[in-house]
Amino acid sequence: MTLRSRYLTEGAETAPQRSLLYACGFTKEELDRPLIGIVSAHSDIVPGHINLDKITEAVKAGVRLAGGTPIMVPSIGVCDGIAMGHVGMKYSLASRELIADSVETMTMAHCFDGLVLVPNCDKIVPGMVMAAVRMNIPAVVVSGGPMMAGLVGGCEVSLSKMFEAVGARKAGMIDDKELLEYEQNVCPTCGSCSGMYTANSMNCLCEAIGIALPGNGTIPAVASARIALAKHAGMAIMNLVNNDIKARDIINEKSIRNALACDMALGCSSNSVLHLLAIANEAGFPLDLSIINEISAKTPNLCHLAPAGPTHMQDLYHAGGVQAVLSELARGNYIDTSAITATGKSVGDNIQGISLTKFDTIRSIDEPYSANGGIAILWGNIAKNGCVVKRSAVAPEMLTHTGPARVFDSEDDAISAIYAGKIVDGDVVVIRYEGPKGGPGMREMLNPTSALAGMKLDKSVALITDGRFSGASRGASIGHVAPEAAMGGEIGLVQEGDIITIDIPNNAVNAQVTEEEFARRRAVQVMPEPKIKTGWLSRYARMVTSADKGAVLK
Repeated sequence: MTLRSRYLTEGAETAPQRSLLYACGFTKEELDRPLIGIVSAHSDIVPGHINLDKITEAVKAGVRLAGGTPIMVPSIGVCDGIAMGHVGMKYSLASRELIADSVETMTMAHCFDGLVLVPNCDKIVPGMVMAAVRMNIPAVVVSGGPMMAGLVGGCEVSLSKMFEAVGARKAGMIDDKELLEYEQNVCPTCGSCSGMYTANSMNCLCEAIGIALPGNGTIPAVASARIALAKHAGMAIMNLVNNDIKARDIINEKSIRNALACDMALGCSSNSVLHLLAIANEAGFPLDLSIINEISAKTPNLCHLAPAGPTHMQDLYHAGGVQAVLSELARGNYIDTSAITATGKSVGDNIQGISLTKFDTIRSIDEPYSANGGIAILWGNIAKNGCVVKRSAVAPEMLTHTGPARVFDSEDDAISAIYAGKIVDGDVVVIRYEGPKGGPGMREMLNPTSALAGMKLDKSVALITDGRFSGASRGASIGHVAPEAAMGGEIGLVQEGDIITIDIPNNAVNAQVTEEEFARRRAVQVMPEPKIKTGWLSRYARMVTSADKGAVLK
């Protein structure tokens, strides 16, 4: 095996490069070893990232223990919770592409032999993985870990309850004192917010897909075991480099199917669909949305973590974590246990001897929450290329629903109407021009879904959008509608009062409008002006593909 770093560290012609490396304080002994890039998203603004300096130092120790030279480089990272509900959210999904491009840039420019990716939170995890798969370089993911659940009124809570408390306050169901109690207690530690939201979904799926070590998704951020895991990740990358095991050896059709099965069992965020599509695209195995429904139809849902239920990531950790879920899925032949992982061993080797112990957190395949998975893809005349719903977080009475459309051309207009009490039982809230191109950036809709839940309308009102939802959203929240309104999709032709029928068990969503009527409306439709006309988001809007393609760039 030829190390890429030898382009810098061997031969007289590369002496200038070495002189610059010596200026960084490296020794000849260090340059004689494999150079391992450690990509850290550490910052002071994201709860999931404020501990990544400690994780990075532990990774460095592991790399050195195994005979490599660690080199830290930075990554940006947006906190979706802080960016929620204002223009900042337009930058969140789009930042995934910036992250992937910057990791590729730093790796290729500096000839790293392998990468340890140190993310946490929503877009950072998939962005880093996309880069590793794109370059097909040895790589291991070790996240900063999940936050512990908070405690309000003697009950475990997490960030979704905070947003729902805002809706309850707007409806006069709680007062300012109660709101403050939530505000000061729902997020008690560092780490990614403690429900099965997007960050924890992707960190768990990194385990399932094999690019992260066992424990990555569930060991709490504040646990000493998280530091030990980071050291082992540093050792693991050296094993992958020495044995020439690259990212695409781990992430391929077999492991992506495993990740999808785990996604269905865990009840992951609907955003996982966007990110797995994008990762599969980089791996050279483009996913079709029909594959997701195929796997969902035969994979049981075993977990109801917040927001779908009362349990949190610490409970999943104590129940055996992702490896226990994989073990249970293997028992039913729902996954391929021959897939290679970052341990250098197969999935089957990793789960040897693991079995379920806490059936209140992870159910057995014999007594699942449902016989099918936590995510469903719907099609219909307002979503001809598909849309996504987190089925496991939908109340049973909302799995089928028919009601009048309440149409809004932005999230801001919708949330104003909800707060003003203008949405009533039976309505179907339609929010459009919030897709990858129309947003631009496909904002998460946690504010409107949480307002509806806080006002006790989540079991009587549905929401459909060409934008997307936070993993903290619950209820009949249908997102990723494709084609989006800004690309001429039929969601842009829906009018106030149109009757919309949602049938999640049969994977359908339709407006009771004929094709002839849609054609008449299209002939007189006036498309709105782009919402962002300058800066890199305007370039993103021109280059981004639709949600059913993972919202990747052309």
